[in-house]
Amino acid sequence: MNPDQVALLEVVRSLEVLRIPYMVTGSFASSFHGRPRSTHDADVVIDPSPEQLRALVARLTEADFYVDADRAQDALARRLQFNVIEAQANFKIDLIIRKDRPFSREELARRQVVELTPGLSVALSSPEDTILSKLEWSKAGGRSEKQLGDAVDVLAMNPGVDRTYIERWANVLGVLDLWREIGGA
Repeated sequence: MNPDQVALLEVVRSLEVLRIPYMVTGSFASSFHGRPRSTHDADVVIDPSPEQLRALVARLTEADFYVDADRAQDALARRLQFNVIEAQANFKIDLIIRKDRPFSREELARRQVVELTPGLSVALSSPEDTILSKLEWSKAGGRSEKQLGDAVDVLAMNPGVDRTYIERWANVLGVLDLWREIGGA
């Protein structure tokens, strides 16, 4: 494992020990489900209680991660994100508090345990939910071609995705036009 994967593994193991629901998303997920591309950070959706978050911050701080405890608590209160930085590799992991909406609850419930590399098993967003998230991020980023490209790659590598599921949520999330544009409908 490379230093970035070791850092991600430390965060994942901490989440698992503390029984915090999580899933790896973003470029790690789209690289697993689609075509690999390099990334210098990781995105992890988490759904902790306030007590679990305090324990996570303490555990990661002890493991030599930089974590701003106040930002973490603010992120939880406002359902945003905060980051942790592994000091040795200088690798950033964005911890994203699960949004309080039906799609985000279902997305987290549908996560899948996969082996990213030998020795690194994690809960990962499904191919369908990875596509939907990439479409949302593309729209939020003013039509980010990189995010759209990731969605296209995941779709190309997973032709058996549940298109009905994607279309239903794409409509709810306001990205149905992008879904159709990448050949989904």
